[in-house]
Amino acid sequence: MRKGLLEYCILSIISKEESYASDILDTLKNAELLVVEGTVYPLLTRMKNEGLLSYRWQESTGGPPRKYYTLTEEGEHLLSQLNEEWQAICQAIYQITQK
Repeated sequence: MRKGLLEYCILSIISKEESYASDILDTLKNAELLVVEGTVYPLLTRMKNEGLLSYRWQESTGGPPRKYYTLTEEGEHLLSQLNEEWQAICQAIYQITQK
């Protein structure tokens, strides 16, 4: 379940703006989701290979070029589905915990 939630969070982050892997990690850490690079980088690669993400290289002034990710149309479609599923899960949990 956590893997699916992490994918959902990453898609959500990238949907807001083109993102560099380090920025994605910072956003997750700022939200107090304890995630390590060794988890995020392979997930980004898998999501790219599945056609959910595309990327472009940008030269960096302080090191090697950076890979910036964006959602593909398929990634946007999956994010929409995950948003609907998340809302359904939240509603179900609310019903259970409020009774």
